[in-house]
Amino acid sequence: MTATTPVPVPELPSERPRVLVVDDDGNNLLAIKTVLEDIGEVVEARSGEEALRHLLKGEFAVILLDVYMPGMDGYETAQIIRNREQTKRIPIVFLSAVNKETEHLIRGYSMGAVDYVFKPVDPVVLRSKVAVFVDLFAMTKEIQRKAAAEQALLDANLRANDERLRAERELRLAEQRQGAIIQSLPIVLYLEALDASPRAPKLVSGNLCALTGYRFEEIQASPALWIDRLHPDDRDRVVSALAGRRDGRSLAVEYRWQCADGQYRHFLDQAVLLRDAQGQPIEYAGTLLDITDRKDLESQLVQARKMDAIGKLTGGIAHDFNNLLAAVLGGLGLIERRIALDEDQLKILSMTRRAAEQGSDLVRRLLAFARRQQLQPACVEIEALATAVTELLAHTLGGLVELDWDIGEGLWCAYADQAQLELALMNLIINARDAMPDGGTISVRAENRLAGPDDHPGLGGGEYVVLAVSDTGSGIAPEVLEQVMEPFFTTKDVGKGTGLGLSMVYGFAKQSGGAFQIASTVGKGTRAEIWLPRGLREAAPAGERPQERAEHGPPARSLRILLVDDHEGVRQTTAALLHDLGHEVVEAGRRPDQRLCDTAHRRHRGHPPGAQRDRGPACDPHHRLCRSRLDRPAPRRRPGPLETLHPRPARRRHRLGRRRQPRPPRLRRRSSRSRGVAKFPPESGGDSYYLPPPTE
Repeated sequence: MTATTPVPVPELPSERPRVLVVDDDGNNLLAIKTVLEDIGEVVEARSGEEALRHLLKGEFAVILLDVYMPGMDGYETAQIIRNREQTKRIPIVFLSAVNKETEHLIRGYSMGAVDYVFKPVDPVVLRSKVAVFVDLFAMTKEIQRKAAAEQALLDANLRANDERLRAERELRLAEQRQGAIIQSLPIVLYLEALDASPRAPKLVSGNLCALTGYRFEEIQASPALWIDRLHPDDRDRVVSALAGRRDGRSLAVEYRWQCADGQYRHFLDQAVLLRDAQGQPIEYAGTLLDITDRKDLESQLVQARKMDAIGKLTGGIAHDFNNLLAAVLGGLGLIERRIALDEDQLKILSMTRRAAEQGSDLVRRLLAFARRQQLQPACVEIEALATAVTELLAHTLGGLVELDWDIGEGLWCAYADQAQLELALMNLIINARDAMPDGGTISVRAENRLAGPDDHPGLGGGEYVVLAVSDTGSGIAPEVLEQVMEPFFTTKDVGKGTGLGLSMVYGFAKQSGGAFQIASTVGKGTRAEIWLPRGLREAAPAGERPQERAEHGPPARSLRILLVDDHEGVRQTTAALLHDLGHEVVEAGRRPDQRLCDTAHRRHRGHPPGAQRDRGPACDPHHRLCRSRLDRPAPRRRPGPLETLHPRPARRRHRLGRRRQPRPPRLRRRSSRSRGVAKFPPESGGDSYYLPPPTE
């Protein structure tokens, strides 16, 4: 403890003692003041009221009070002084020229007087009496000063003791807190001698037993244990690093160490050399930090980036492959429609169509993994979903496998595409069935989860519905588990799986705003979890699947249709199909026409020119973008090359039935909010096609 700072002793006022003289006669006041002015400060008052005002402003050693005064006399003034707490202990000496009788003296003493002085006043007597009271007043003040000084010292001592006790309590609390923090952290503090070979650390503090499963005494009793439990791939590197620190270098090395449960954990071992005051090395001081969680997060981040890159590559390939399949299926349709085939040829055609449709289904799964499939999310009631999936898998699981649903109370509905969610669950359940060839129980558990921003990699905080599918099969090895969600990766035999089931589930969960994760232990089983955001709207009725409402066009008639596609095979087969349906088709496949119409189409869809968009159907004769607004001949006037960019659309009929004459097209500047207009090529003689403005 540091030395206590001296406590300042409070100083009482150092002015001369004051004497209050109350008399209505000025001559008496002057005489008394002359007699007493060397004893103390004399304060004069000519009435009882004035005397009381002086008493409110300060304290006095003694009061000389005349008995008979006009207004408030001496008795009344003395009574008021005695009734006031601050002045009741001031001695009062009555001054009186008359009433020397006993009854008047008794009355004066009863009013609080301590003495009487009769007029004419004897200066010697007055000085002696007043001097006694002044000395008493001075002694009282000195006693008060010493008492205040002693009390200040006592208070300072108490404060010092309190501070010392508080500091000791805080020190003990800090030590306990530090110990608790170190015990809860994945860290070990150690000291090690300079000549330790290979290792002989002395434990300082830490959570060694919880991290490794070994007590410090076990490691200290067997110095070779630490080296023997190192991972074989890390042992030589760690031994070399330990040898290098003997040259005075610090140690910083990462390695895997086998704990008592047989599992390897990642550790970061750091140590520095301690020296004494003369600069001589003493020992090593180091920390052993468990970084297994960090390594797992780094591995998950690398895996997520790899899956994202594979998804982008897969999406691009699926897009191009989809064009090829569209051309193949369209060509097969044209052959079937235009050429009369015999039975064998029809079988070959049907076989080819099935193969192309299987390829189309493969593309759909690839798009699901790449998160580019079209979803129709709604609030899905999990209980109804369980009933539907159970019915669909009733004859698929067989008699050896039992499907057990565990749906918690108060379960939220999930916001997802119901059809895709059913397909994802069926994929997981069938995979679980295949992992248990001898039979077993597949558990599907649905529960509510509250996730924080950092609880799950790649998943924001919020409310989620978790669907977990667990089996008791053989499990998946760790090196295989890292690849199971990659497309076309499968552990099944040839012909028994495409390797796209789990990748499709992964893409569906990500596209739905959730997550998908798998945990497995060899010999114990696998658990797959789908995280889906909570739905806040009403759930879709059980058994119903969201369907698109068909947009019915006008009755079948011959239409002039603008067909835009940059893939020649898709464009030609679609044009041929439309010709067979009786429509007139104008193709825009050359770059100027394609750029013009593509720009107008993207403005209508809310995309900037040049932005990438998903390819929709090749052409729908009933779609409003593939149908001319007006079924009438084109204007006779042939527009110029620039006028094809922004022609004015033809007017509709007047509401009174009278047909207005079409105005000649005019050139106008397009603003950022203008309507996009595409014109058929001049040589086609077709009608203009008018696009509505983009919606905000």
